[in-house]
Amino acid sequence: MPMAQLDSTGLAELAHREYQAGDYERSEQHCLQLWRQEPDNTGVLLLLSSIHFQCRRLDRSAYFSQLAIKQNPMLAEAYSNLGNVYKERNALPEALENYRHAVRLKPDFIDGYINLAAALVAAGDMEQAVQAYVTALQYNQDLYCVRSDLGNLLKALGRLDEAKMETAFLMYDNDTPQSCRSGFVLSCTGGTKQLAWSNLGCVFNAQGEIWLAIHHFEKAVALDPNFLDAYINLGNVLKEARIFDRSVAAYLRALNLSPNHAVVHGNLACVYYEQGLIDLAIDTYRRAIELQPNFPDAYCNLANALKEKGQVKEAEECYNTALRLSPTHADSLNNLANIKREQGNTEEAVRLYLKALEVYPEFAVAHSNLASVLQQQGKLHEALMHYKEAIRISPTFADAYSNMGNTLKEMQDIQGALQCYTRAIQINPAFADAHSNLASIHKDSGNIPEAIASYRTALKLKPDFPDAYCNLAHCLQIVCDWTDYPARMKRLVQIVQDQLEKNRLPSVHPHHSMLYPLTHSMRKAIAARHASLCLEKINVLHKPAYQHQKERLSSGGRLRIGYVSSDFGNHPTSHLMQSIPGHHDKSRVEIFCYSLSPDDGTTFRQKISAEAEHFIDLSKIPCNGKAADKINSDGIDILVNMNGYTKGARNELFALRPAPIQVMWLGYPGTSGASFMDYIITDKITSPANLHAQYSEKLAFMRDTFFIGDHMNMFPHLLNRLTVRVTDANGHPTKSIMYLNALDLEPIKSVATTIV
Repeated sequence: MPMAQLDSTGLAELAHREYQAGDYERSEQHCLQLWRQEPDNTGVLLLLSSIHFQCRRLDRSAYFSQLAIKQNPMLAEAYSNLGNVYKERNALPEALENYRHAVRLKPDFIDGYINLAAALVAAGDMEQAVQAYVTALQYNQDLYCVRSDLGNLLKALGRLDEAKMETAFLMYDNDTPQSCRSGFVLSCTGGTKQLAWSNLGCVFNAQGEIWLAIHHFEKAVALDPNFLDAYINLGNVLKEARIFDRSVAAYLRALNLSPNHAVVHGNLACVYYEQGLIDLAIDTYRRAIELQPNFPDAYCNLANALKEKGQVKEAEECYNTALRLSPTHADSLNNLANIKREQGNTEEAVRLYLKALEVYPEFAVAHSNLASVLQQQGKLHEALMHYKEAIRISPTFADAYSNMGNTLKEMQDIQGALQCYTRAIQINPAFADAHSNLASIHKDSGNIPEAIASYRTALKLKPDFPDAYCNLAHCLQIVCDWTDYPARMKRLVQIVQDQLEKNRLPSVHPHHSMLYPLTHSMRKAIAARHASLCLEKINVLHKPAYQHQKERLSSGGRLRIGYVSSDFGNHPTSHLMQSIPGHHDKSRVEIFCYSLSPDDGTTFRQKISAEAEHFIDLSKIPCNGKAADKINSDGIDILVNMNGYTKGARNELFALRPAPIQVMWLGYPGTSGASFMDYIITDKITSPANLHAQYSEKLAFMRDTFFIGDHMNMFPHLLNRLTVRVTDANGHPTKSIMYLNALDLEPIKSVATTIV
């Protein structure tokens, strides 16, 4: 029929067909032609409103909706269309008012409920949105797109079983879907089985049922080989399951369908990164950024890859770019904090970790990282709190368990540490660090065979593991296992050399450095790095420097000497020096002993505490700042470090310099490498004068030896001489040979006839 001969009904049908085909210009022309013929036709006003909405001419769309309402104030569809305009302008209160008025006018207005639900979601009222969708389904149960949206909304609310039921309805109902949401009064039709399979895959993924999720996504793409979102979802869940090859294949298929999809490029790059294809990952991240320059996730992940390549400066720039794009990007805050920490800027690292947790309080990794820094700063109780929070958020967080074990070990809670390491290994049997930490517990408790086994397990899992290798070398030396000793020592020296060059904390402890063929300068550097760690810990306290008293000595006061040790008890150090406090000339010297360990109830502890004029238990003052305040308030002139880098030391006390003169003696024979230690009491045999450059301290030589012994006081009976005459059963002298066990003299004394 020629155009001019079309009646109003035919013209209206033609305009609708053109609208549905997306030919909005011709549809508008025919609507205007019809409107001129029938100015009161509200149907054509609604269609004109729809056309202008699709063409983003919102003012014209609202104009025609309002004309329709003027013609018929009871026209629910016009209020719904007007609500769409307000929603597009983000005027949600006005949009909701119009949608609600529409469904009040027409209680069975399905599209009105659908549009109302979408606006409620945008306003954050999820529960009311669910109710709107449910009401729409009461009028038509076959609204497949509505069920799909409702399923997604229920999934977002965590109501996964309900979501699964809605999605399953789509999959297993054999009827042809009748309508789906168009966003306007007009409906669209089409099959949605593949969408249902994909949505149910999302539900299973949210419930942690990975294999069911994979199956459903694969079913979706089998039903529709061009289903882009299903391929993306499939790639994501395969990546989560660490099935990397199939994940790559899914992402590449998605890129065949949509070559410029930035998010898919970013996800594909993540898989390449996990596969160790760092260069390919970097190139793919850059492509994602090229396609979407304002893509903070891609910048953050690119930074991770650059850092892996050792390009730390470029990585830092990328993290900062991500934060410029999104100042609340928690991953970038956390990862940038990691860089600051590695650079030694611990205060900035703490600030960034706290910012990440402010943005995302349930960020388990940031809690764990912050705890690690706090532990390094000596804030053990705060560290423990954050480790526990990380584990609360993520109960299978093996790293947090292992690191919490380290904190508990430092707090002398060995059983608690053992439980943490064991739990970490239960969660992840291939966790090399946890095996190494467990080995350290065995090593410290003297169970060397178990320690060796655990260190070897750690090295099988992670061959390039310096800490485990060096500790294994020490254990093998303890049990005199010299197998491959030259090769082992060669590698150990190379490890230490590399760590020192990179300004890292060496894997060889200062106390053990004397056991290995290291140069004097390397031993000094190892000690210096540990001394720097002490300074880093005390710098966070921001304590002003102590002012030391001089007037007391100048006015004839006694010299105050403070001995600091964790070994005032049954320990070789006390066996050697227990009589020292009592041997000082008390008319000239006032003796203070500061114990870093609690009372072990032994006679050694009792003797030292009784003979020292002042005995202070600093184990009751765990805060280094407060403990140093106590020492300073006592007016100590010379503070003696009897631990050095041995177990139980608190060198941070000395780093705070509570005394004007600080001295190393007895417990640790090597240099401290510390700027805060002034002298080391030694002798010319132990420390030849020509090697003075290998000490950070000035050498204070004793006349004979710095080493002392307390055997005269501990074993005075050894000075007594015994005469033993051995007789037979009849009391006659015999020519006999006596075998002496000097550990137990009682049998000898029982037959001795003379004690001289």
